[in-house]
Amino acid sequence: MANMNSEEISNGKAERQEGWRDTLKTVVYAVLIALVIRTVAYEPFNIPSGSMLPTLLIGDYVFVSKFPYGYSRHSMPLSPPLFSGRINESPVVRGDVAVFKLPKDNSTDYIKRIIGLPGDHIQVREGILHINGKAVKRERVEDFVQKHSGARYGRVRQYRETLPNGRSYMTLDLQPRGMADNTNVYVVPPEHYFAMGDNRDDSTDSRFLEHVGFVPAENLVGRADMIFFSVNGTAAIWEIWKWPSAIRFDRFFGGFG
Repeated sequence: MANMNSEEISNGKAERQEGWRDTLKTVVYAVLIALVIRTVAYEPFNIPSGSMLPTLLIGDYVFVSKFPYGYSRHSMPLSPPLFSGRINESPVVRGDVAVFKLPKDNSTDYIKRIIGLPGDHIQVREGILHINGKAVKRERVEDFVQKHSGARYGRVRQYRETLPNGRSYMTLDLQPRGMADNTNVYVVPPEHYFAMGDNRDDSTDSRFLEHVGFVPAENLVGRADMIFFSVNGTAAIWEIWKWPSAIRFDRFFGGFG
């Protein structure tokens, strides 16, 4: 049997240490790159509730782009208080689906549609949205049908709503006289926005001033641009045999109004 001298042992230890250092560097670089991408480019979010039905389904995963509105402290992980306001700010387009930090706690992520811009007068009358005193066009279309048994509701009245700038999308009307179907007039303050869920009778949004209210521009995280994955919740992570029927392949890489 060949004997190993101390120099060979020392070289072996050095090579292992160098290997660990290289691995650690790779991991650190990967984390830093991921953080940079998450901060300045795109961040993934999942949809846990039905407030944006029918546009976004429970179990959808979306990419939120950070650059359209510029950057605030909420663009970064954990929202560190490094600065106030927005850097390279650009105006929000009415009708955008945006992620924002809940003004009440500045930490909870909400996703809604931006309906009102600074200075707008917003009101809902008999379920119809009014912007600056004018009713937004709303057309009755085919009912929305929730396809899976775990849903709280099945067939729902669906409308196509078209904003003054031409942005068009679907909304749901669960009840003919919902609790927020008739509101006071909301005047959107400077540097704030008014956000609503597309599922109008099942969305806690800017109509409820004590819970959400007006969204400060600084609280915007980014604009939701694309669905990249979607599951219907019928399969647990370990139930591999159910994955093909649980994954909604038809929603992959889809945009939305």
